[in-house]
Amino acid sequence: MSTPAVDHAAAIAATQDWLEKAVIGLNLCPFAKAVHVKKQIRYVVSDATTPEELLELLMDELQRLADTPAEQVDTTLIIHPSVLSDFEDYNEFLDVADAALEDMDLVGELQVASFHPDYQFADTDKNDIGNYTNRSPYPTLHLLREESVERAVAAFPEAEEIFEKNIETMEQLGHEGWDKLFPQGH
Repeated sequence: MSTPAVDHAAAIAATQDWLEKAVIGLNLCPFAKAVHVKKQIRYVVSDATTPEELLELLMDELQRLADTPAEQVDTTLIIHPSVLSDFEDYNEFLDVADAALEDMDLVGELQVASFHPDYQFADTDKNDIGNYTNRSPYPTLHLLREESVERAVAAFPEAEEIFEKNIETMEQLGHEGWDKLFPQGH
C-alpha cells in the first residue's frame, strides 16, 4: 500500500495560514509574531510514513536547530501529514521525542511542543473548543529553543495566564467562529 506524495508547498501554506490566522491572529501565542515577521521559522514537511522515519528526521532537525544561530532559525515546525494521524499514537510519540532530546543531551537547550488536527487535552471532551488552541492542519512537532522561551516569558509578565486567556478566547470565538476562520476545515 503506497501513500500518496505529500504536497510540501500546500502543507506549508496551510500551516502558515493557520499560524497567521489562529496562533498570531487570535494571539494564542504572543511570542509567535516576532519570529514569523523576522522569518526565523523553519518549515519542514516530512514524507515519513513510519514513526521510525519521523524520529530520524526529528533528530536531524533537533541537531540542525541546536547548531544554527537563533537569528537565522529560532524555531522549527516539522509537518508530518503521512504519519501519526491518530492522536493517541501521536501523543505516545511525544515520549519518544522527549527521549531523543535526552539521548542527544539537548534537554534544557531545546524542547518539543505539539500540534495535531485532533488535539485533545487530558480530561476534555473531543469537541471542546479549548482543544482548538493546539489544533493544526497537520500533525506537527514544534521545536523550540529553551533560551527563546525563557526570554519571551520574561518579556511577557503574565506568561502563566496565556493558557487561561487562550481558553477564554476560544470560548468567545466558538466553533462557528473557528469555522469562519477556516471554512475548508482545520
